[in-house]
Amino acid sequence: MIHSMDLYQVFYFTAKSGSLSKAAEELYITQPAVTHAIKQLEAKLGGPLFFRTSRGVTLTTEGETLYTYIEQAYHFIQNGERKIGEMHQLTDGEVRIGAGDTLCKHVLLPHLKTYHASFPKIKVQVFNRTTADTIALLKEGKIDIGIVNLPISDSHVDVSAIGSLQDCFVAGERYKHLTEEQLSFEHLLALPIMLLEKGSSSRAYIDRFTKEHGHVIKPEIELGSVDLLLEFTRGGFGITCVAREFIAAELAAAQLFEIQLEQPIPARNVGMIKLRSTPLSAAAMHLYRMMQQEV
Repeated sequence: MIHSMDLYQVFYFTAKSGSLSKAAEELYITQPAVTHAIKQLEAKLGGPLFFRTSRGVTLTTEGETLYTYIEQAYHFIQNGERKIGEMHQLTDGEVRIGAGDTLCKHVLLPHLKTYHASFPKIKVQVFNRTTADTIALLKEGKIDIGIVNLPISDSHVDVSAIGSLQDCFVAGERYKHLTEEQLSFEHLLALPIMLLEKGSSSRAYIDRFTKEHGHVIKPEIELGSVDLLLEFTRGGFGITCVAREFIAAELAAAQLFEIQLEQPIPARNVGMIKLRSTPLSAAAMHLYRMMQQEV
């Protein structure tokens, strides 16, 4: 194998132009340098690649065989360079993102709409996973960016906060009367409570909050999505806990009613993560920076 690609470059331009002097002009080197490179390549390959004519140089049979491969390789390189250029200009490329259902719907989707409108040729893949699974996908190299609930602590991951969420308990029409006064923990925990299944960061945050205040929350119903929780809440099956930002429209339309607690739940943060050791593609970096700027 020839380790100096420069020799093949000289060979290609000489064969293409049929002239040592034209190849030298194209490559910005001297004609003796072209001649020397050709002789080096011929010596390494074991035979002549050109023979001289009155009009310049012509490929030998062996030279013609080599040229068919070098020409293909050169075109592949050109296509690769063009593809890289398109990716940097965001006319081609792909972004892979991990996010849970609610974070995807309420945090990621508004940004993706803007991004897709500006760069419609960028392919976007979204993986719906919990925060823990999103971190795992990132570290496995299966996604570029993750949208997660904070805090997280991992030395392999860069974290950028992009917003906060305020959890609150809400009720439907059946339990609307609970909104008339602030509730103590004791009163709250005596009610039929519905929460997300264990394993989600949102559920862990509520469990941790109640435990810090000396209580254990035991939901009567556990469901796999916030949308289902809200359907059950509107149906009068009990009360649930959800981020206020996710139900602003329902609260404004009096479809849901917020319950005030004597000990309000602290706000929690939402962040964006990427691998510390791996640079983002141009397409992924543009989305990452856009979301940082829109905080």
